[in-house]
Amino acid sequence: MDVISTQGTSLLSVDLSGSDVTDIGLGLLKECSSLQALTFNHCENISEIGLKHISGLTNLTSLSFKKSAAITAEGMCAFSSLINLEKLDLERCTGIHGGFVHIKGLSKLESLNIRCCKCITDLDLKAISGLNNLKELQISNSNITDFGLSYLRGLHKLVMLNLEGCNVTAGCLDSISALVALAFLNLGRCGLTDDGCDKFSGLESLKVLNLAFNNITDACLVHLKGLTNLESLNLDSCKIGDEGLANLTGLSLLKSLELSDTEVGSSGLRHLSGLTHLETLNLSFTLVTDSGLKKLSGLTALKSLNLDARQITDAGLSALTSLTGLVHLDLFGARISDTGTNYLRCFKNLQSLEICGGGLTDAGVKNIKDLPSLTLLNLSQNCNLTNKSLELISGLNALVSLNVSNSNITNDGLPYLKPLKNLRSLSLESCKVTAAEIKKLQSTALPNLISFRPE
Repeated sequence: MDVISTQGTSLLSVDLSGSDVTDIGLGLLKECSSLQALTFNHCENISEIGLKHISGLTNLTSLSFKKSAAITAEGMCAFSSLINLEKLDLERCTGIHGGFVHIKGLSKLESLNIRCCKCITDLDLKAISGLNNLKELQISNSNITDFGLSYLRGLHKLVMLNLEGCNVTAGCLDSISALVALAFLNLGRCGLTDDGCDKFSGLESLKVLNLAFNNITDACLVHLKGLTNLESLNLDSCKIGDEGLANLTGLSLLKSLELSDTEVGSSGLRHLSGLTHLETLNLSFTLVTDSGLKKLSGLTALKSLNLDARQITDAGLSALTSLTGLVHLDLFGARISDTGTNYLRCFKNLQSLEICGGGLTDAGVKNIKDLPSLTLLNLSQNCNLTNKSLELISGLNALVSLNVSNSNITNDGLPYLKPLKNLRSLSLESCKVTAAEIKKLQSTALPNLISFRPE
């Protein structure tokens, strides 16, 4: 800290996250009056006394104390003089209940992160109700209720609101509908039901909506069909079926759609065929079969497709060869064989590929070796792969992550990996490979390898 503080007024930013800095160290920053950004995440040796030292740094625009025991209601008094503060991050600070009265005068504050602060109550939101310049508010995984959100009705500049895991109901939409600038809303894991979901129809400015892991059904989706500005919709693990997807046909701007672990089947995919701007589609753990995938053949803007479902086979992959822009393809649990890998030749832009259904042999890997842009390759669970596969993929020089666990790879195959100079992660668990040999390879040929198994 002595060296840092000697920079005086020329010092603009300091990040000492995870360090052993103490109150004395903070005191050394008092003369660095030009500081604009301070980050002390996970610093355990700071107390309320230390916080007083930063109260005079009135040029600060960004301040972060994630998971800091020093930030208490009384300690937050040090923030009251930081009149230029625009961003404040107090995520996982457990003692800040009641301290928000000290920041209610920070009229320039645009971003406040109080995620995972279980101590937060509805009355804390009352204290920040006058922060009219707030654009981003993160209060996920707290004890906020519908009543607390009523205090936020006047935040007309709020663009992003994260309520994931909070104790709210669809009744909170009465208050949220007053937030005329709101574009990003996260209500995942809130235990929502269809009751009161009619209020969604008023949120016409929304671009991103997360409803994942709620108890909503097709009846809720009826109230989303008018949200024509939506670009991202997450319905992961909701009780959504084929009929519900009919309400999405008019959401022509959708770029991302999460349907993982829903009751969607092949017939429902016909409702997605007109969503030509879709770039990301997750159909993992759904009821979709090979025949249904034909309905996706026109979605040529797709870059990421997740088909981690056991009923998907080579036939389904053959229906997708028109999707030449794919960058990420997840076939983790699909039953893809060597024959099916022939269709991978159509996806020359692939950067990420996962095929772990157990149906591949070295013959199938011959088609994977011709995908030069791959940075992540997961072929685990294909127990018939041998050292020949490592030889075949040795030319994939862009690889950063490789997983061929649960295969017949042995120590003798490891030298084939020497050309993969960008490799950072290597998993060969349940293979005839020893940690000692991987470490030897790491020290002699793979300088960037930082994670490997067995270790």
